[in-house]
Amino acid sequence: MNEKLTHFDEGGQAWMVDVGAKDETVRRAVASGSIRMLPQTLALVRSGTAKKGDVLGVARIAAIQAAKRTWELIPLCHPIALTALEVRFDVDEGACLVTCRAVAECRGRTGVEMEALTAVSAGLLTIYDMCKAVDRGMTMGDIRLLEKEGGKSGRFVAP
Repeated sequence: MNEKLTHFDEGGQAWMVDVGAKDETVRRAVASGSIRMLPQTLALVRSGTAKKGDVLGVARIAAIQAAKRTWELIPLCHPIALTALEVRFDVDEGACLVTCRAVAECRGRTGVEMEALTAVSAGLLTIYDMCKAVDRGMTMGDIRLLEKEGGKSGRFVAP
């Protein structure tokens, strides 16, 4: 584990990490998170009959759009040209849960962890936004990096 925060200089000032000297490599990151809701809300989501339309379809587009614009949302992120982004939603009716999983890929000098995490977050927030009229008590959680590949630090797989 790196014990130094890379987004601060020696004087403690925030800065954008210089990645110019890094080698371009294939980068891949997988993130996930979930949103829990009432059974009636989940039924609306699954049926596609929510007042605002196809909840999961809109959430998928929001997730993709957010990943592409991560650098505009997170102040010290570099703009990254994603080469692929997969966003999937899985429904667990027993737990009244929708899980979002995003896989981001690029060939570049810095990783795509933030893009995958931003995709998941925006996807879940979109579900909340589209369903809040019927269920303001929805909860989001477990947003985390599951794995990453590429770059100097190599492979990471969450325990």
